[in-house]
Amino acid sequence: MPSSEPALFKSGISSFDVLLGGGIPPRQSFIVTGTPGSGKTVLCSQVAFEAAARGLPVVVATVTSEPHDKLMGALSSFAFFKPDVLGEKLFIISAYSALKRGAKEARELLLQTVRERGAAMLFIDGLRSIRDLWQDEARLREFLYELGIGLAASNCIGLFTTEYPLERLMALPEATTVDGVVALSVQSSGARRVRRVEVVKLRGRPHLTGEHTMTINEGGVEFIPRLESVPLDFRDEPPTLKRKGFGLPELDALMNGGLPELSTTMLAGSMGIGKTLLATHFAADAARHGERSLFVSFFDAPAMLLARARRVGLDVDPLLRDKMMTLWHVPPMEFEGDVLVQELLRKVDALGIQRLVLDGLTELELSIIDPARRRVFLASLAMRLRMRGVTSLFTREVPKIVGTELDFTDAPVAILGENLVLLRYVELHGKMHRLLSVLKMRDSEYSPDLREFQIQDTGVKVLAPMRSAVGLLTGQARPLGTTIGGLGE
Repeated sequence: MPSSEPALFKSGISSFDVLLGGGIPPRQSFIVTGTPGSGKTVLCSQVAFEAAARGLPVVVATVTSEPHDKLMGALSSFAFFKPDVLGEKLFIISAYSALKRGAKEARELLLQTVRERGAAMLFIDGLRSIRDLWQDEARLREFLYELGIGLAASNCIGLFTTEYPLERLMALPEATTVDGVVALSVQSSGARRVRRVEVVKLRGRPHLTGEHTMTINEGGVEFIPRLESVPLDFRDEPPTLKRKGFGLPELDALMNGGLPELSTTMLAGSMGIGKTLLATHFAADAARHGERSLFVSFFDAPAMLLARARRVGLDVDPLLRDKMMTLWHVPPMEFEGDVLVQELLRKVDALGIQRLVLDGLTELELSIIDPARRRVFLASLAMRLRMRGVTSLFTREVPKIVGTELDFTDAPVAILGENLVLLRYVELHGKMHRLLSVLKMRDSEYSPDLREFQIQDTGVKVLAPMRSAVGLLTGQARPLGTTIGGLGE
């Protein structure tokens, strides 16, 4: 049976449509508000040009005495700017003179132009200028109300900008007269300035609530919804019995063959202990089973990572050439977690990734500016990877080389701890030794033995179980009687 619900007006910006719950409701008018420089004109102009490029007539009305070519010149550097639609599908008019004469004259000019052009959208850039010109709140309210009725009768979308922070706008009649309100902002976070968007009001339509990330680049405006706010196609399936190994027989044996398929593992350890090397083994082992892997590095550039692997006999160059393994280096620079994860999931989908290594979980965690979001953000990421058929390994640095602090329960990353493998240095008999232990594997058998491991030119070697000391996990071991295992002299 066909749906009786009218089709939504597509903005031409897919990420904007996601925030709006699919698109702009037909015959509605809404305001995009924000302080100067927040991106209002760019966003609305992009929507206007995208509509015109689809063959839909659009009327753009300026309300100041500035020439039209100044506005077009400011937009010409963006990819959405298409000069061939100007005068053909996108019509620019000045309403300044009509506004100076009065509200009735301005309304009639706008609605007459909409009807003559058969416009699907009217974009008015700068409602605040109208308020400042008239200095009459009742006149402005009546103007917007009757304009909205006229646009709805012509089946035309109304898109207006104004220069107010959200709190100020919501106390003005403009907010109650229109059907929707979208707020843009530029917020401070330390030395950074970050862009945000919020769909505050959208009459009769479900939409994504709260603030989301906004970016402006050469392509125009893009929005990145909060990862945890986007509905997930959840499938409640029992765990599989398959394992994903490291290609290191002694280590895989501790895990009953490897990490459980589709699980998320945290590989935690001190600086320089070998987390990256073990993670590289895990990614490389995928190719032996016909699987593709993605290795995300926040610290080591590809050349450095490959050189370190070769020094221990692990040559991944053939895997890279065959596209069975992909290295993605994220240089140390400012980035936001939502932006990074959006690109990460795109790569996972495009490359058909089945194993993921993220080397440097703390960097991702700290990129989530709001600390209160971190736990649910990481939980959402883990679930989305699982739903894509990906087995994930995240490395995280333990701040102290030795010491008794091993509690991750209050850290946001604890949510990722389906499996937890700990690497630690231990001091015994005046020497530093490397120690590993599988502390946790959810719904899976594993060996709790403490093992010393060595990194040599011939590769990684996991030694026999250790019974020669106590206090090993604290990094401050004490000898215990007869030596059995890897730590003895």
